[in-house]
Amino acid sequence: MDDIVKQALAKWPNVPHCYGWLGLDARGNWYMRDDRTQAQGPFRSAKGSMLRHDKLIEFIHRNYEHDAEGQWFFQNGPQRVYVELEAAPLVWRVAQQGANTFTVTAHTGAPAEVTGCLLDEEGRLYLAAPAGLGLVHTQDVGIAAEAVEQGLWTPEAVQAADLPGRFGHVLSPAERHAAAAG
Repeated sequence: MDDIVKQALAKWPNVPHCYGWLGLDARGNWYMRDDRTQAQGPFRSAKGSMLRHDKLIEFIHRNYEHDAEGQWFFQNGPQRVYVELEAAPLVWRVAQQGANTFTVTAHTGAPAEVTGCLLDEEGRLYLAAPAGLGLVHTQDVGIAAEAVEQGLWTPEAVQAADLPGRFGHVLSPAERHAAAAG
C-alpha cells in the first residue's frame, strides 16, 4: 500500500466505503461505473467506462487487496472502493520462459506460484495461488495449455458458481452490502 494512502487512512479513519463504482473484467481491465451504469444492472451486464489512464491503473494495482470477508477493494486514500468482479479477483498472464518453464503474473504485475489449476463448465481456465484465485487471460490460454500438456498443471473440473465459496472471494460486494443493509 502506498505511504500516501496509509497517511490518509490515519488522518481520516471514518470515511464510508464505496460500493458498485469499480469493476474488474475477465481480461484484467478496470471499469468505472457511475450511477447511470449501476442503475442498468450488475457489472456483468453493465460494465461502464474502461479506465485508460496508466498512472491511475498503476495506483489501483498497488493498492488492490481483500478484506477478511473475501471482498476485494482498492484503497483510495481513506476510502475503500470495493470491486465488482466479472470472474475472479485476479487475472493471470502466463509466459513460457523455456521448454518447460512458465511464469505467472497477476494483472497487477505481482508474480505468482501456481498451487492449483481448474477448468470450469465454459472451458475457462483458472489458476490458484497464495494470492488468490485468478482467471487465465484469454490471450494466454494457448500458453497455459502447453503447461497442461507437459503435465505441469492438471486441470480439475469445477463449476464457476462454486469458486467464490471455495476460494473465499466475493464477486459482488455491492450486492452483499445492499442485502446486509436490507
